[in-house]
Amino acid sequence: MRIGIVNDMPMAIEGMRRVVLTCGEHEVAWVARDGREAVEQCARDCPDLILMDLIMPVLDGVEATRQIMLVAPCPILIVTASVNHNSAMVFEAMGAGALDALNTPMLSMGGQSEGRDLLLRKIRMIGVLNRTSTSVASAPPARSRRETTDPSTQGCLLTIGSSSGGPQAVAEILRRLPVDFPAPVVLIQHVDEQFVAGLADWLDRQTALKVCLANEGDRPEIGTVLLAGSNNHLILKSTGELAYTPEPLQTPYRPSVDVFWHSLAACWQGEIMAILLTGMGRDGAQGMLELRHKGACTIAQDEASCAVYGMPKAAKELHAALEILSLETIPAVVMSKFPVQIRQEAH
Repeated sequence: MRIGIVNDMPMAIEGMRRVVLTCGEHEVAWVARDGREAVEQCARDCPDLILMDLIMPVLDGVEATRQIMLVAPCPILIVTASVNHNSAMVFEAMGAGALDALNTPMLSMGGQSEGRDLLLRKIRMIGVLNRTSTSVASAPPARSRRETTDPSTQGCLLTIGSSSGGPQAVAEILRRLPVDFPAPVVLIQHVDEQFVAGLADWLDRQTALKVCLANEGDRPEIGTVLLAGSNNHLILKSTGELAYTPEPLQTPYRPSVDVFWHSLAACWQGEIMAILLTGMGRDGAQGMLELRHKGACTIAQDEASCAVYGMPKAAKELHAALEILSLETIPAVVMSKFPVQIRQEAH
């Protein structure tokens, strides 16, 4: 992969350069020392991946990410010092289209780079996403045999899947749902496990609903947004309880929207609305198709309002989405459908 490095600190640039070159599979396309220079470099020479700092002079990483995704879209990984202290900026950058975030690898006294392996894993994962984003989606995993129906799975459920660009898009939907929204919400967002608690806290401040991490044994409940909180995949069991599983190991999407939605198709007996938002790759498309075949209301975000038109595009190509809607329109559609379903069930 050809990789661009954006950072104003010479030590950080050297640390990332060494990591990029260490395995012999990648090359440094160019180096920019502020966000404006990065936008200009990208317009002239769009690389396979950009390693983007957040705090920089002239133009910060959030605005640079936003402008690059408009001018010359390409995968962007936020690599910055003290990610946890800049969580709001991290999620804003991800809302603008960045894929993920991690702390800057720093050179040790011996010349080795701390954080090398994590950065290489992230680069490798993004390389896989680049290769598979236009490939034929893999067949869904075998559905588990239905067992005794648990009463807690017979109500209405809203589930949202998202990736790059997702935090801002999810927040836009959640902030328009009232405190008495009449269905549980389960959210699958591609984000590294070390940042997901910060994402839950950030989303919790955006909505009247309670947002928290999904734990083993939790059940979806009205008034709560449960966020997948592990690099393993969230699933729903036939007992109505949530759990995590490492399988399938080979999928680059962790946690996977497809894996969760396949489990919903097998185990949730009530009404489902599934929304697939902005993101790179194809995760969620096959799971949405299975949910549609089960009778779920399926919605994909439209191209114009997506930061990255990958996952919703895949759902559209599979005819998995009943409706293709703008981000601005989706909350009103959610509110129009759930109360109707609830009143009908009451009668």
